[in-house]
Amino acid sequence: MKKSLIVGVAVGALALFGIAWAAAPVLAAQALIRAAKAGDEDRIEQLVDFPALRESLKSELNAELMARMSRDPRVADSGLGGLGMMLAPMILSGAVDAVVTPQVVAHMVTTAEAPDPTRRPVPEPAGDEADGDDIHQAWGYRSLNEFAVTLTDRDQPDDHLALILERRGLFDWKLAAVDLQTGPAA
Repeated sequence: MKKSLIVGVAVGALALFGIAWAAAPVLAAQALIRAAKAGDEDRIEQLVDFPALRESLKSELNAELMARMSRDPRVADSGLGGLGMMLAPMILSGAVDAVVTPQVVAHMVTTAEAPDPTRRPVPEPAGDEADGDDIHQAWGYRSLNEFAVTLTDRDQPDDHLALILERRGLFDWKLAAVDLQTGPAA
């Protein structure tokens, strides 16, 4: 009887550990979304790995910029197009370093839009604009150490912004990357 009680307690503890381990990224993602909607910059700073997020954004935005430039016949046929394609990543890199702040992360989460380093920072939305009702969220693991929250604005269903949370320890997760999935140009 004592042995079965010990086994039962061990199995229960293991099950609770497994549930907590699996639920940790969901709780972190929900905390990030709540902090973004509330404009809680201190909480956002705790939930985001800014150096990793900046590197991810640089990579994603550079890839999108290069794709746009290569499709533009004015750039592709121009002698200066190649120079522009060489300089654009350096300029974009500096802009992303300056632009990615807790306010920009909050804007990304509430609008499902990646930051545009060529524009000035967007003022915080007031009232009903920040409620995020038009944003569809899809949640899921990409691997044991990556969890994605894919945001889609219902007005632009072909464009998705995936927020990638990465495991930092056993139960700690941080926003460390984004995945921009832009649909066909209209």
